[in-house]
Amino acid sequence: MKSIGTQIKKNETFQNRSVFQKELIRNLKTEKDKVKLGGGEKAIKRQKDKGKLTARERLDILLDNKKDFYELNTFAAYDMYKEFGGAPSSGTIFGIGKISERWCVIVANDATVKAGAWFPITAKKNLRAQEIAMENHLPIIYLVDSAGVFLPMQDEIFPDKEHFGRIFRNNAVMSSKGIPQIAAIMGPCVAGGAYLPIMSDEALIVEGEGSVFLAGAHLVRAAIGEKIDNETLGGAKVQSNISGVTDYVMQNDEECLTQVRSLVDKFGKHDTAGFDRKKSQPPKFNSKEIYSVLPEDTIKPYDMYEVIARIVDDSKIDEYKAGYGKTVITAYARIDGWAVGIVANQRNVVKTESVKDAGEMQVGGVIYSDSADKATRFIMNCNQKKIPLVFLQDVTGFMVGSRAEHGGIIKDGAKMVNAVANSVVPKITLIIGNSFGAGNYAMCGKAYDPRFIYAYPNAKIAVMGGSQASSVLLDIKIKQAEKKGKKVSEKEKQKLLDEITKAYDEKNNPYYAAARLWVDEIIDPAETRKYISMGIEAANHNPEIPRFNPGVIQT
Repeated sequence: MKSIGTQIKKNETFQNRSVFQKELIRNLKTEKDKVKLGGGEKAIKRQKDKGKLTARERLDILLDNKKDFYELNTFAAYDMYKEFGGAPSSGTIFGIGKISERWCVIVANDATVKAGAWFPITAKKNLRAQEIAMENHLPIIYLVDSAGVFLPMQDEIFPDKEHFGRIFRNNAVMSSKGIPQIAAIMGPCVAGGAYLPIMSDEALIVEGEGSVFLAGAHLVRAAIGEKIDNETLGGAKVQSNISGVTDYVMQNDEECLTQVRSLVDKFGKHDTAGFDRKKSQPPKFNSKEIYSVLPEDTIKPYDMYEVIARIVDDSKIDEYKAGYGKTVITAYARIDGWAVGIVANQRNVVKTESVKDAGEMQVGGVIYSDSADKATRFIMNCNQKKIPLVFLQDVTGFMVGSRAEHGGIIKDGAKMVNAVANSVVPKITLIIGNSFGAGNYAMCGKAYDPRFIYAYPNAKIAVMGGSQASSVLLDIKIKQAEKKGKKVSEKEKQKLLDEITKAYDEKNNPYYAAARLWVDEIIDPAETRKYISMGIEAANHNPEIPRFNPGVIQT
């Protein structure tokens, strides 16, 4: 194996980069702390005055160790639904953690946010949680405390394939696959939402707080004229002792969560996929030095080998085709003991020695024909050897221009996209810097089914870079004005450009992406190793790996 990485010179560049990245991390922590307050201090107090725990307090009791909980989609709905007062974390908390020493997916309604009502993004977030449970064969625990669909937006959450009903369909599919599901009903569970806990394997209900019914007392009176209260209609004792809908009556939140832990403790052992793992070794370099590797401006070059050296065990790799297609790095390595195949964009400018691009100066972060060809072969090798793939994205797209087109860049790019799309081993993607255009697809963006996808706080996700997009959009606006007979002055052009750039930049930042679930979480670069390791350990729970068939790949 080849040792990579060098000691970073602690000069002005080091200091500036480190200060910049640490400020991004501080901002990230500040925003997360705000989101974790849910509906705010007053709403939390109202919940406690009812004798109920908050969603996060429930998680603390349920988990073996709350510090080992990998919360995902924390920023769901971030800066969205402002006309309704916002919906921090979309009113739902979900992540992966250990319960009775078993990895589980946990989904908890946060009743401090609009009484736990479901917004469109809430449904999408719950579907993502179920997708992770299904892909990795992980048990899923639901802590239910929700008023149901947020009615002002019912048309965006109710009828479509990726809407509310898909959740119950997934309940049934998971059951058929033997994936355990346990639901703890710790508040209201209304209408269609009543199916989620009852389609789980077992349902617990808290007396005096939990209730399950297709229609609440108010709607029952309006529909059929019957006068009844919610507890008599569908409270804990009614649904457990009379209807038999629920399985366990619990006195309070604490007893309910303890009972869930006891149930999980009895789960049988599972088969594994058999991904290779040896004793973990730390990198030779401090992972926090990634802060000093990454530039303040994502268009500036840096050496991706230095990032990899601070992620992989012992800072060693087996590099595949090291001298060919140098704008993409392909290498075998170990991360926290797990064998992985790394596909990473190299941002340093290098001169190619390939036949296709002979004599051409290649730009870092751009995928050329030779680098696409190399990556395709490497991805196929990893599938052949049952080695999980890790994609480190900092890509500005595929090369354009006559030389690239005549050299078959579309064909070579299609090969890479094909291999990524048909890959059967788990894929974990990290967006380290830029993620532009078709480069996002080739490097396993969200549309290509990564088991997990994360972003660094300086990541940018868009169809193209800000400067290029702003220039194109400005040109369109100027032509539109000229068609109307208006001449645009240089001052007006600059003002238009500034407005376009600002609007574009607001939509290509990682918080915008995380709000819409394009990424699973924005993470601290220093924690990259642990997120990758958790992802592979989770994926190892699913022993079902289909045979790799890349389909038709043009030569």
